[in-house]
Amino acid sequence: MLTDKRILLIIGGGIAAFKSLDLIRRLRERGAWVTPVLTKAGAEFVTPLSVSALAGEKVYRDLFDLMDEAEMGHIQLSRSADLIVVAPGTADFMAKMATGSANDLASTLVLATDTPVLVAPAMNVRMWDHPATRRNVSTLRGDGIMFVGPNEGDMACGEYGPGRMSEPLEIVAAIETALAEGPLTGRRILVTSGPTHEPIDPVRYIANRSSGAQGTALARALTSMGADVVFVTGPADADRPVGAHVVEVETAAEMLEAVQVVLPVDAAIFAAAVADWRVATASDSKIKKQAGALPSLDFAENPDILATVSQMTEGRPPLVVGFAAETDDVIANATAKRLRKGCDWIVANDVRPETGIMGGSENTVTLISDEGAEHWPRMGKSEVAHHLAERIAKQLG
Repeated sequence: MLTDKRILLIIGGGIAAFKSLDLIRRLRERGAWVTPVLTKAGAEFVTPLSVSALAGEKVYRDLFDLMDEAEMGHIQLSRSADLIVVAPGTADFMAKMATGSANDLASTLVLATDTPVLVAPAMNVRMWDHPATRRNVSTLRGDGIMFVGPNEGDMACGEYGPGRMSEPLEIVAAIETALAEGPLTGRRILVTSGPTHEPIDPVRYIANRSSGAQGTALARALTSMGADVVFVTGPADADRPVGAHVVEVETAAEMLEAVQVVLPVDAAIFAAAVADWRVATASDSKIKKQAGALPSLDFAENPDILATVSQMTEGRPPLVVGFAAETDDVIANATAKRLRKGCDWIVANDVRPETGIMGGSENTVTLISDEGAEHWPRMGKSEVAHHLAERIAKQLG
């Protein structure tokens, strides 16, 4: 899958840089060409000689190297690759990426490129959990930057937790996913996921128990088959899918607006658990508790995103798929929903608490279409996602 693919590998400054040497070896074994860029801090952990020997290529280091600029300027270097990989991606380098800083060769390459970028973060657990890093990661995901990891485990500093760089073979798998060519190559697919949060006041909101795990699994499956996936998600717990363009939203109204911006697409899959109602007028201040007096909330109906797209007269996606989370008369209610909304397929599931599906790792679904109801056995959400992705690929031809 990686034969003759060109990977521009930026090696950041951290003890995890030693894993990048093995990563180069693994990529070369699979036929990829690796052009290494070693940051000043990265060179404190691995030598240019070891990197160059494994890559079989010159190591680029200096933004102002006149010979490099004459042979291959930094703009051309950043755009000649099929994928840019940052491993390890330090907190400092991700901060540069998030703010658009370009004060060295590596950060300039990332800012000057239109090539997809995959980051493998590596840092101390407290640095990873710091609000500044979380903000930067959110910004980068919103910009379409892909991530692999970090993993959880023991660290060189003696602490334990998330922040370990993914293992080389995990990064290779993420690279293969990012460069995947399959039955959905050239297809642009929209996936919505997660809950929406409808504010009551600045500290309270209406939501549901959706984790976003099924939507993330579906986006990953579609990406692995070559699709260009736009992933519009509410504030979900699940990780964001590597390789998808991620759009973060909070409310149903924001999700509808984001969906309309994405169109047209070849298929739209609405896996998000959108809140049906919102508070008509959310308070700008926290509603204070008063003894003997309950607050009065006036509700308004949220926009119906699935119906809006399904019933479009112009620009409607060739395939529109909805999800129906039901607790009673699952098949009957989901069948009626498909006809009422006007979508092509409905993926129905039983989310009664005793099933463990809402927020769990498994799912039991029924695919409802013009051909009737097709029951699938209980399986992991990743398996459900791959089954559905295969059906989508077959439908789109």
